[in-house]
Amino acid sequence: MTKARIEAFSDGVIAVAITLLALDLHIPDPAKPGTLTHRLGEQWPNYAAYLVSFLTIGIIWINHHAMLRRLVSVDHAILVLNLVLLLTIGVLPFSTALMAEYLKAAHGENLAAVIYGGSFLAMSLAFFAMQQHMLVAKQHLLHEHLTPDLRRVVLRRNATGLLPYAVATLAGILTPYITLAICALVAVFYALPGTTSDVPKQTGTPQEESDRA
Repeated sequence: MTKARIEAFSDGVIAVAITLLALDLHIPDPAKPGTLTHRLGEQWPNYAAYLVSFLTIGIIWINHHAMLRRLVSVDHAILVLNLVLLLTIGVLPFSTALMAEYLKAAHGENLAAVIYGGSFLAMSLAFFAMQQHMLVAKQHLLHEHLTPDLRRVVLRRNATGLLPYAVATLAGILTPYITLAICALVAVFYALPGTTSDVPKQTGTPQEESDRA
């Protein structure tokens, strides 16, 4: 299978997952009492969970593209690991809706937060497993510019999110707000410039260096 097919299939699954997030954004019933502003304000958990999950899935899409860009070709193990990753991404709309529904509930909010954080942790673990397989076990499938030092940088960068997601999952036992905040911070971190680029800087030809001097 070519990279183009695995990328097209993955893009389709990610697009569906990110679209399903919006299904939990409801229009307030005008027949019910209260102003529109008040009714919209009551739905802030839905907006917060939607924003965090949308940003996270969007960042995963960007990083997934960068990950496949490093490959010359794919093997069966990469296909299986990619399916596992897509499986975890497909769960995010459910865990997001659960978190939004129970964030302000009198009961069940802690379990909902643990499930929400756990879904992000599972996604992060699946992504890291796929990266490690590619960068460590299947180096012959990579482009030549990916030196050992560069591969270590990529792996460290991807491992950065594992501990925060684990903490976010455990923090759900105490309060769901910490879980939501940590997941948001991780999403913002990976949205920063430089978290996906691994193209080495070009020093230029000797003639170009001479001209600049």
